Amino acid sequence: MAEVLSKQPSSQPLKCLIVDDEPVAIKGVVNFINQLDFLEVSATCTSAMKAIEILKAKDIDLMFLDINMPMLSGLEFLESLDNSPLTILTTAYSEHALEGFRLNVVDYLMKPLEFQRFFQAVNKALDLFQSRIVLQNGKEDSDSDIYIRQGDTFQRIIWQDILFVEGLQNYLKLHCKEKTFIIHQTMGSLQDMLSKEAFFRIHQSYLVNTHKIDAISGGRVFIDGKQLPISRHRKDDLLKSVVYVKLISK
Repeated sequence: MAEVLSKQPSSQPLKCLIVDDEPVAIKGVVNFINQLDFLEVSATCTSAMKAIEILKAKDIDLMFLDINMPMLSGLEFLESLDNSPLTILTTAYSEHALEGFRLNVVDYLMKPLEFQRFFQAVNKALDLFQSRIVLQNGKEDSDSDIYIRQGDTFQRIIWQDILFVEGLQNYLKLHCKEKTFIIHQTMGSLQDMLSKEAFFRIHQSYLVNTHKIDAISGGRVFIDGKQLPISRHRKDDLLKSVVYVKLISK
């Protein structure tokens, strides 16, 4: 049996990247960050193109991203990333707020920044960061542990116990046999952490553990007495995935 290491979220400061084409704005964010012991400045830059290089070279936990930048706007840059860090948008214009939240940003700060709002936003980011599941995948038959934040404690869950995940606005419900857990995390980032051999995205709002499927009929998946919808274009891939799982489980 493969050894699987798991741990609770680190108590180290969040590593921050500041992306803004105005040096004065960068200086202001740096000053705010220096007031808080749970944040540290890892890098700064004045363009999205430079930010791409930094994200490839460094581990960034939290990004402060200006929207209105030349060549490539903050929103265009964010949308181009497959795995973006937690992001707080900063801008002097409010008309992009809805677009930003569509991209699952942590918060949206209006310039000139005020420390009180900044403090609220970064505390939200810290909570989201600590709520993320920390998982190092092992083999399919391993006793992998995951930890999710529930208030001031971290709840241990074995991923094999998850029946399915339901996406609801800006949070997720982890449905297990005996209990349901709520976490503040995007479906995409959770999907990246869980076993790709066992979990399948059947719908924009549902991620299922294929080992727990009781039946597939029409446009529905049946798990533990619940009916979940399958997106029409994902059904064939799901059937292939289930066949694969059953083959390797023999």
